[in-house]
Amino acid sequence: MEFLLDPSIWAGLLTLIVLEIVLGIDNLVFIAILADKLPPKQRDKARLIGLSLALLMRLGLLSLISWMVTLTRPLFSVADFSFSGRDLILLFGGLFLLFKATMELHERLENRQHEAEGNRAYASFWAVVVQIVILDAVFSLDAVITAVGMVNHLPVMMTAVVIAMGVMLLASKPLTNFVNAHPTVVVLCLSFLLMIGLSLVAEGFGFHIPKGYLYAAIGFSILIELFNQIARRNFLKHQSHRPMRERTAEAILRLMGGRRGAQPVSSEGAEVAAVMPQEAFKDEERYMINGVLTLASRSVRSIMTPRGDISWVDAERPVDEIRIQLLDTPHSLFPVCRGELDEIIGVVRAKELLVALEHGMDVATFAASTPPIIVPDTLDPINLLGVLRRAKGSFVVVTSEFGVVQGLITPLDVLEAIAGEFPDEDETPDIIADGDGWLVKGGTDLHSLQQLLDTQELVKAEDDHASLAGLLIAQKGQLPQPGEVIELLPFRFQILEATDYRVDLVRVTKERDEHEEEEA
Repeated sequence: MEFLLDPSIWAGLLTLIVLEIVLGIDNLVFIAILADKLPPKQRDKARLIGLSLALLMRLGLLSLISWMVTLTRPLFSVADFSFSGRDLILLFGGLFLLFKATMELHERLENRQHEAEGNRAYASFWAVVVQIVILDAVFSLDAVITAVGMVNHLPVMMTAVVIAMGVMLLASKPLTNFVNAHPTVVVLCLSFLLMIGLSLVAEGFGFHIPKGYLYAAIGFSILIELFNQIARRNFLKHQSHRPMRERTAEAILRLMGGRRGAQPVSSEGAEVAAVMPQEAFKDEERYMINGVLTLASRSVRSIMTPRGDISWVDAERPVDEIRIQLLDTPHSLFPVCRGELDEIIGVVRAKELLVALEHGMDVATFAASTPPIIVPDTLDPINLLGVLRRAKGSFVVVTSEFGVVQGLITPLDVLEAIAGEFPDEDETPDIIADGDGWLVKGGTDLHSLQQLLDTQELVKAEDDHASLAGLLIAQKGQLPQPGEVIELLPFRFQILEATDYRVDLVRVTKERDEHEEEEA
């Protein structure tokens, strides 16, 4: 045991352990890929048996050092190439690696591994173990030859191999989990095995490729993959800070063909959008789904009927005038006010109020029995739905923080925000097709216009306007005059009708790009 006191023995042992671990990494990677073909309960067992057999194989080969040396003697020659036992083992081992790596790479490029877990066909346990043993035989030869070339003491060689194999056993499961959790790493590792297999075939024919070149290429590739994994991790971390509802909405909108200019929210969403053509959804379906998904991001002001369009009953007017107003207006519900719109007494149905007038009831007294439901203009549209349910078919009044009435919202207004406009008998649609453009009212909701024009450039989260007129005034910096043209590429807005205090009618056209003109 005197040789144990020799520092050079310990240095050789440590160096050999490191080299054995390095030489065993590619072996571990391939074992991880093979073990993934087994049911989850059998993977640990396959790794344990495979690496244990590899340990026994390496210890057995080390015991036959004298025979290992004879493997370098030529056995036969073909043309200008002579082959020894070592050359044949390297040649067949390299071909085996090339075959297996190519098949595994083809399987992943064909995306076959993404089948449903319940329908997945697992490989036979012993078939995988046999492949692991064959692979170990190839890599064991390289490791044993390295050991023989570095250290002259058989006990030191065996100790280094046992320690290195123990480290590999401990690292096999974490490495397998990591490789299987990162598909790009699997493809990278298979590329390494292709390169290693090619180098083994070259050495079998007598062309020596320095290991430093291989390790340098592998190290550089790992560094690039590390950068990719860091970038992906930071991307997912950034995405996790965004609400799940927002991310889901963007993914579905992209699947339907919307938001073409936006960056992909996730690789999964991009993959689904790539295989799901836009024609899978009809225009009406796309419009409605888009309306549902964008409802939460809208403001109450963009949904409500604005103050200027509200038909209301003045309780202080003569009864005959009120009766005529109720009969001439197609609305079924009216807010009853005292002198001005901001003094709301209650909400009445036209039919019920007409009956009350016939019986000589006071308008204000009758309206006070059904007080209005008032909500602030800062209310979230999603929470608004619950308020509308409590209204039981009536409407809610929207006010500012100072109690000034801004508008009112009915269930129909919410439906129009989702499915498009349903104009009353006494009104024209907000948007009318006009040749190669559209005639749009100034008070048209920007979300509805944006959906019709199939763009995402009109509504910005930081803007406080909700109508087309508000957008054009913000762009101009002042109230535009009739005849003026405002361009928001690729759209052109021409003011057709406007007064000193509002924009009434706008013609919207879309500029055709060169590609569309060539197709035409």
